Amino acid sequence: TSMGDIVLTLDADKAPKSVANFLDYVKRGYYSGMVFHRVIPGFLIQGGGFDAKLKRKPVKPSISNESRNGLQNLPGTIAMARAADPNSANSEFFINLQHNVELDYPSFDGWGYAVFGQVSEGLHVVEKIASVPTGSSGKFPRDVPKTPVIINKAVLLSPAPNTPPEESRQP
Repeated sequence: TSMGDIVLTLDADKAPKSVANFLDYVKRGYYSGMVFHRVIPGFLIQGGGFDAKLKRKPVKPSISNESRNGLQNLPGTIAMARAADPNSANSEFFINLQHNVELDYPSFDGWGYAVFGQVSEGLHVVEKIASVPTGSSGKFPRDVPKTPVIINKAVLLSPAPNTPPEESRQP
């Protein structure tokens, strides 16, 4: 990110659809130039949906919700963002800053938010992002960083399950 590196460890055993979806966006370079558009200290940082001008890029079809996988929205975990429809997750994700019990299955709507990994390095970067000044911007009435926090690029550091090694590493 523009504030430092964040390394994630993904859990394909417990959240295979979410991990495959996220990795497909990574491999296609989708997240390059995107921003963390929602930053709420003590709650979460969210990105993967908008560029620095808060314009949405086209997304793939939504995936089914895997919130019943036993993983909780603990500090430093990454989960799929979604709309009111429990099966509406596509490119957006969030990193939890605390144990967000209200987002765990069964949640307020009987579903919850699917955790699919955790920050393994760079939690200090996540905390730095969580402390940036925010306000309104574009269609968002609040929680948007006043200075964009950009995802410079997302790369795969080690082979994903069922991925040949030559396809998993990027320079």
